[in-house]
Amino acid sequence: MTTPLSGTQFELTSGAYTATIASVGASLRSLQHHGRDLVVPFDADEVRPAYRGATLAPWPNRVVDGRYSFEGTDYELALTEPKRGHALHGLVAWHDFIALDEAADRVMLATTIEAETAYPFRIQVRVEFHLDADGLHTTVAARNTGTVPAPFGTGPHPYLVAGEGTVDDWTLLLPAEHVLTVTDDRLIPIGVADVATESGGTFDFREPREIGDTFLDHAFTGLVRDENRTAEVRVTAASGTGVRMRWDSSCKWVQVHTADQEAPKPSRIGLAVEPMTCPPDAFNSGEDLLVLQPGGVTFASWSIAAI
Repeated sequence: MTTPLSGTQFELTSGAYTATIASVGASLRSLQHHGRDLVVPFDADEVRPAYRGATLAPWPNRVVDGRYSFEGTDYELALTEPKRGHALHGLVAWHDFIALDEAADRVMLATTIEAETAYPFRIQVRVEFHLDADGLHTTVAARNTGTVPAPFGTGPHPYLVAGEGTVDDWTLLLPAEHVLTVTDDRLIPIGVADVATESGGTFDFREPREIGDTFLDHAFTGLVRDENRTAEVRVTAASGTGVRMRWDSSCKWVQVHTADQEAPKPSRIGLAVEPMTCPPDAFNSGEDLLVLQPGGVTFASWSIAAI
């Protein structure tokens, strides 16, 4: 039997929820509630479109020019975002993860980032997906199985679907006080700004409002959290349907992207919401960058549920 291009498929069910996890990139291929899509899906026997639903590690977002220094040594990564000249979204997005444990409502996948010239560190990555009455819960656990400290960051890359229409028709609640400003051409970080004043409040979604034709491909921080230190983003359609994404205190940043595409590709069909443990280019700025000591472990968790 031929394995689909997106890898081994793991079908999860729990109550009204169903999810499909593809082993390549430990990717969320589909998530539905009562048959309604909560994320933009893709076909099993399809090369995953870009990073749709993928697990990102050992860094999320961009390393500018693919170059960074760590503990006095310079490294140069492959440029996986050639048009902008950056190393994008880590190394495991195209790894074929193996299943360590699986049941009707959950699966545990694992891979190892082997040391290479550009990233000479060995990191074991485990990703658990678990469905229950409160939606899909994902936890990434990373362990440094090497002998030297290693820089690390992680996050997911789902495209949320509120309901009928496109991103333009949906309402966004994004309780973030600051936005990372970037250059227009290459999205290189410039600095952190107040959402209330930057670009006339374009990035201020602290109160729910329609996205309209707003372009977003920005990282946000200063997240408002509840008593459990959980942050939440909500996207809703005019009909009242929607989807929410929550994440724990390990993710201090969230990238939001309106998925603008050049024709003939379908554009703005889902809103990328990517909780991140560190901001773009953290391998250079060092901001919120995790440094895993030999034997050290870190965890990050998030969930997606229907509204």
